[in-house]
Amino acid sequence: MEEIKVKTKKWGNSLGVIIPKKVVREQNIKPEQEVSIQINPNRFTTGKDIWGTMKFKKSTDQLMKEVDEDMDFGF
Repeated sequence: MEEIKVKTKKWGNSLGVIIPKKVVREQNIKPEQEVSIQINPNRFTTGKDIWGTMKFKKSTDQLMKEVDEDMDFGF
């Protein structure tokens, strides 16, 4: 099994992908052959994706100040 990155293309009301010729040859893929694909959209990850909508009791500034104080190594 080989992992490749491809871009989607608009085909009517659907989206499709094109398998590169090199992969077709290497994997001996034929027209009308059923293949499996794994969908992993590449998208920008935001803080909201990581932390969700968590609510903190302290402000961001206060939390950052506490982190800075904890990380003070006396330099």
